[in-house]
Amino acid sequence: MLLLAVTSVTSYAQQPVNWKSVKILVYKKNGKGYVHDNIPYAAQAIIDLGKKYGFKVDTSSLPSVMTEENLKQYRMLIFTSTNNDVFDTDAQRLAFRRYIEAGGGFVGIHSVTGTERNWQWFKMMLGGTFSWHASFQTFTVRVIDTKHPSMKGTPVVWTKADECYFAKELYPGPTPVMVNDFSTIDTSNLKQKELLKKNAGNFATYFPSAWYYHFDGGVTWCTTLGHDKKDYSDPVYLKHIMGGIEYVAATVKQINFSKSYAISFNEPVRY
Repeated sequence: MLLLAVTSVTSYAQQPVNWKSVKILVYKKNGKGYVHDNIPYAAQAIIDLGKKYGFKVDTSSLPSVMTEENLKQYRMLIFTSTNNDVFDTDAQRLAFRRYIEAGGGFVGIHSVTGTERNWQWFKMMLGGTFSWHASFQTFTVRVIDTKHPSMKGTPVVWTKADECYFAKELYPGPTPVMVNDFSTIDTSNLKQKELLKKNAGNFATYFPSAWYYHFDGGVTWCTTLGHDKKDYSDPVYLKHIMGGIEYVAATVKQINFSKSYAISFNEPVRY
């Protein structure tokens, strides 16, 4: 996730997106365990963004949508606060992986790092897997790449009520654009203070909260913000999400399964 080097000045000059040509699948499946109450609100917010900007949105909680024949129609897949195992079969996992290898786009929202925790390739795609989050509270989020589309309209220093997420099994590659300032987390509770120190690991003060990654043929953008269902009616947060969607939509050029190479869902990545 998440190498926190100083972000270099980057140009994101891209051709304007022809939104009428964009079709998105919002995937809402959850495995056993905690299910966020924000999911229907997130899905509806993306549907409403589609109406506003002109792109098409399908939604599903059925793993059966994960076939190459079905996925090839979508510019990107959006996982909204998914958690634990969201596929029923390894064939579905393989279809998802081959979609990314084919040049597909992926947007992950809030708890997405808690998804498919036993699948190494998926964890590599995200840059890590869920470790812990602090209790819901108001803390500081800081933009470290103001030029990225998902940061346009986002306060450079954002005081927000949310959950400060941490990850483990980190993989180098993803580029952070926004970070949680975990020095602003309430540590009056001794247990939370100890867990914060443990999960921050070697990171000092900041931990990534939003990032992008060109991985294994595809492009991903993720944000750990968005726990509260009220976020999905907040114009500032929605600009953040829409900017991530725009970045992926502008970057993905074509879904071409002839470029996909995986025969097994968890075989080694070909760099």
